[in-house]
Amino acid sequence: MSIPESPRTVVTGAAGGLGRAFCLALAERGAKILIADRDVAGAEETARQVGERGGSGHAVACDVSRPHDVESLVARADTKLGGIDLLINNAGVAVGGPVGEIPLHDWEWITGINLWGVIYGCHYFLPRLKAQRCGHILNVASAAGLLSAPEMAPYNVTKAGVVALSETLAGELHGSGVGVTVLCPTFFQTNIMVSSRRAVLDEELESVVAQRMASSSIQADGVARAALKGCDSNALYVVPMSDGKWAWRMKRLAPERYYATMPRVIAAMRRRAKKSPKS
Repeated sequence: MSIPESPRTVVTGAAGGLGRAFCLALAERGAKILIADRDVAGAEETARQVGERGGSGHAVACDVSRPHDVESLVARADTKLGGIDLLINNAGVAVGGPVGEIPLHDWEWITGINLWGVIYGCHYFLPRLKAQRCGHILNVASAAGLLSAPEMAPYNVTKAGVVALSETLAGELHGSGVGVTVLCPTFFQTNIMVSSRRAVLDEELESVVAQRMASSSIQADGVARAALKGCDSNALYVVPMSDGKWAWRMKRLAPERYYATMPRVIAAMRRRAKKSPKS
């Protein structure tokens, strides 16, 4: 099913970045939006911008790694929005570095937000959506969840879990009137690097990521619009960038060759980063 013209929407991680982009794109549809984030001041700024775009936004404090916080969003959606048509599980962070060197507490931290946050959202909102036999869930994963590049294991694992959860729901929800879409972008500028723990990610690889994010031809607004278009058409996968589509295709066609090639690709990216002038 497609989402309504003016959907009642809950967006997590909506104080900035992609979460704010979702809210602003939805505001142009006249949406009523519950803007959830640990950063309440940022969420309130998003709400202000939503109002300027023709929507209605309500900021609320929420730490998605805490089940009670996510559960409380259901009641708040009833109070502030009169119900829900669209849930966007967007909140996310990143951790990088080699397996065995990344501290276990960083694994626990990212899993609590990136994976458990999405699980909680689906767990608490799905009974409501299934009972009303309409609605849609948009889970924000990443191309990392499809491609599993080296030295990004915690991020890869959590995003792969979001992809698997979404695929499972696609089977469970078939014919229920409730849809599910999983978003898998590659690089674009967002606040994720600021709010994340770099752990043992080396300077060259960090520079590569920053360069790729800045140079992407599709940024947060375009990613948000592509994802909402996918929800409208009830698409399971949305992979908005061409590099992500090609890499995913290559992995599916020749997975062993793909992973044998990845170390050389990463090494080449590091060499280019070293040659690039520092900003």
